[in-house]
Amino acid sequence: MRIIKKIMLGLLIIIITIGAGTFVFLNTERFGKHPSGERLIKLEQSSNYNNGSFKNLNETPMLTEGVGYSKVMYEFLFSSKPKEPSVKIPSIKTDLKRLDPDENVLIWMGHSSYFIQLDGKKILVDPVLSGNASPLFFTTKAYEGTDVYATEDIPEIDYLFLSHDHWDHMDYKTLKKLKPKIKNVITGLANGAHLEHWGFDPEIILEGDWYDKFSFENGFEVYITPARHFSGRGFTRAKTLWASFVLKTPNTTIYLGGDSGYDTHFSEIGNKFGPFDLAVLENGQYDEKWKYIHMLPGEQLKAAIDLKAKAVLPVHSGKFTLANHDWDEPLKKITEKKNQKNIRIITPMIGEQVNLNDSIQQFRHWWN
Repeated sequence: MRIIKKIMLGLLIIIITIGAGTFVFLNTERFGKHPSGERLIKLEQSSNYNNGSFKNLNETPMLTEGVGYSKVMYEFLFSSKPKEPSVKIPSIKTDLKRLDPDENVLIWMGHSSYFIQLDGKKILVDPVLSGNASPLFFTTKAYEGTDVYATEDIPEIDYLFLSHDHWDHMDYKTLKKLKPKIKNVITGLANGAHLEHWGFDPEIILEGDWYDKFSFENGFEVYITPARHFSGRGFTRAKTLWASFVLKTPNTTIYLGGDSGYDTHFSEIGNKFGPFDLAVLENGQYDEKWKYIHMLPGEQLKAAIDLKAKAVLPVHSGKFTLANHDWDEPLKKITEKKNQKNIRIITPMIGEQVNLNDSIQQFRHWWN
């Protein structure tokens, strides 16, 4: 009996220790902060916020009907075997600080991170430059060759866009280092709580609800627009708003897609703001088991048609493994897909300069 009591006491101590350790870990700075005070009051007034969380425009189950979390976890832990790169990913390192200020260019940095220089302004979207996309540094590591850029390579940024607070889009280490270089942050409601917790000046954080508009000098306009996804950095979901963005200048209109499953919002945005010179759309980390929150192969072109986009830059692949498909499958499928509307598919290597005013620039299938 004494032995059983000792075993039970030992197990209880282990459980308490693990629980306390988890609590401490989840309260470290990297996890950010939940909205409170005036920020909480403002988000509670949003028509997209209901019963304590943000909602998508249409019903959006996390998992496809008939799929359980136990099945997903079992596959992730034991049976999924997505192919990762066997060689170093090829890249080109364009010097962002030495670009001609009159050039309109885009530089993809892998996954959903990219830099844009447009009409003299420098723009950065969802930068993840720390080598992994997780709160644990030894997990979700970047493929060899994909970490071409570090925060030291980034010039002063006029507009930083953050689509949502997932680890592969809002990277704590990257943002802490970039903080002195950022002039304005544009993001969805409540994400500013994380940024203020990390030392960002509240005066430069512009948070908005879907279809809110921000106007800037030189005719720059930004609209925060819907996406079909979710948010959360820990166990709590949907306390911050996920978003896409419309960026308009006097000469160019670009759609910055963030993460999103396919839905009616693409046609709504296309009708309100299109046509688009370029749409940056997620293409990767998909699965039939969560088809409502990430687009499946082929849906990117449907979304591009809805948006009235002339060209598509597929992102959300090429750097991290977050789903059970081969690393190169998204790029293979979108370039092999029958493209009846002749939408231009832009597939640069990481770091390769995309000339936004050159509609005939060619890109090789570097993943082959």
